[in-house]
Amino acid sequence: MAKIFKKTSGNGGLTLYLGKRDYVDHVSSVDRVDGVVKVDTADFGDRKAFIQLACAFRYGTEDLDVMGLCFRKDIWIQQDQIYPESCKPELSAMHETLLKKAGDNAYPFSFDIPNNLPCSVSLQPGPDDKGKACGVDFEVKTYLAKEKNSADEKVEKKDTARLVIRKIQYAPSQVGDGPKGDICKSFMMSDKPVHLEASMEKDLYFHGEDIPIKIKINNESNKTVKKIKITVEQTTDIVLYSADKYSKPVLSQEFGETVDSNSTFDKALTIKPQLSENKEKRGLALDGRLKDEDTNLASTTMLRQGVEKEVLGILVSYKIKINLMVAGGGLLGGLTASDVTLELPLNLMHPKPEE
Repeated sequence: MAKIFKKTSGNGGLTLYLGKRDYVDHVSSVDRVDGVVKVDTADFGDRKAFIQLACAFRYGTEDLDVMGLCFRKDIWIQQDQIYPESCKPELSAMHETLLKKAGDNAYPFSFDIPNNLPCSVSLQPGPDDKGKACGVDFEVKTYLAKEKNSADEKVEKKDTARLVIRKIQYAPSQVGDGPKGDICKSFMMSDKPVHLEASMEKDLYFHGEDIPIKIKINNESNKTVKKIKITVEQTTDIVLYSADKYSKPVLSQEFGETVDSNSTFDKALTIKPQLSENKEKRGLALDGRLKDEDTNLASTTMLRQGVEKEVLGILVSYKIKINLMVAGGGLLGGLTASDVTLELPLNLMHPKPEE
């Protein structure tokens, strides 16, 4: 028997049932959210029961809500009246299972999540931050009220039941060719340049997977490549009122490989960016989490063509920087030290689980 998630309102009048909490965005479409609300109308009076799904951007900490400051900005919201029943969705297998579980006085509902909404992402709180993490979340809520979404009517907490769900993306089943790049750099006091070429085997890696980067260096200069430094940067693009974009390193690793003047180097260097190495970094984007379960660095956001401009929320991308630390030769040694830098894009995602 599959696991069922349920939440009952404080007054006992509403119980929300969902069959799953992860809904997959297949880029072209998103899994439908099918659920059931069981009602006990003893205390309803002249109130009706409503159901809503909202995608919101949450920022600031929860304790500020006490002062009546709302730090939730709804990006998208949809609501229906569920009792008295006003429109009945086409029943799915999931509905049948939940209705059987809920018993009498249960009403089905469905929501379609548009595919231009962001995935569930949370921003890592700093060591001293309290309350809920910032980020994008999706919440299914059932509540009692006289009118749907009326600004004049205050809905009591005891008259609501809510469950947070996640919209997630998995890696596509086809993996493409990996990126490659090259750069040729000349230096002061040297007739000939350093060539750097870097490539990766595929265009997508899973969280926690080793990432080998094939590096070829042809050092025709009179300088020595002292070491190779590889960094991975996560860029978080928060698109809300105004765009706020920032990059943070999630990996910085030095390899003590030297390449002397007039010699070559051809080798794969392996990196593995992981959240465990970045626990203190405030504002790092993580995959959205339910309660305090483990998560990981946020997955790369995959967008279908043409929706870039409409998406609100948080977009995440990664890039790898390969840096050759080059030391100058001769009298001016230290002064003419320089480096050679090349960038490659990186996609990090989860594999699609077996059905």
